[in-house]
Amino acid sequence: MISVTELRSGTKIEMDGSLWECLEYSHLKMGRGGAKVVTKLRNLESGSIIDRTFNATEKLQDIFVESKKMQFLYRDGEDCIFMDMETYDQLSLPVRLAGDASRFLKENLEVEVQQYGEKPLKITLPNQVTLNIVQTDPGVRGDTVSGGTKPATLETGAVIQVPLFVEQSTLVRVDTRTGEYLGRA
Repeated sequence: MISVTELRSGTKIEMDGSLWECLEYSHLKMGRGGAKVVTKLRNLESGSIIDRTFNATEKLQDIFVESKKMQFLYRDGEDCIFMDMETYDQLSLPVRLAGDASRFLKENLEVEVQQYGEKPLKITLPNQVTLNIVQTDPGVRGDTVSGGTKPATLETGAVIQVPLFVEQSTLVRVDTRTGEYLGRA
């Protein structure tokens, strides 16, 4: 058990039968009343975000979330098949656990899978991945680095904006958090 005054960004707790992660917190000291802690919490199972105010004397159940290195093998409909890098066991997880970054999942990519007990909570991709462009419009003579952008389809099916000079079959680095083009690989 931890006091609500010990909450920090990233702290994971169990409350009302669900698992939550603290996104923001602030301590408020009222003139006559006791102190309060105002938080913004994200449900680790559904992804919903709520605002919650606690009295400074309340206690919460903190939880330990284990991270495992796993390798992405392939997609099977709405599920992704991963292999544990230590035991070589295969695990099927819903693609929604990776969120928007799932569009950058490439075979043999190593990811972090966060689990509470045996329950998987979140799939975290590396911040950058290198992918091949399979389709984009050809560049035109005179296109420069400081010019505009054009859409490009990656080998995973994701579409990103790239500079005009980037051509088909080029390896590019992509930020998995924002989906932005970072440069040629």
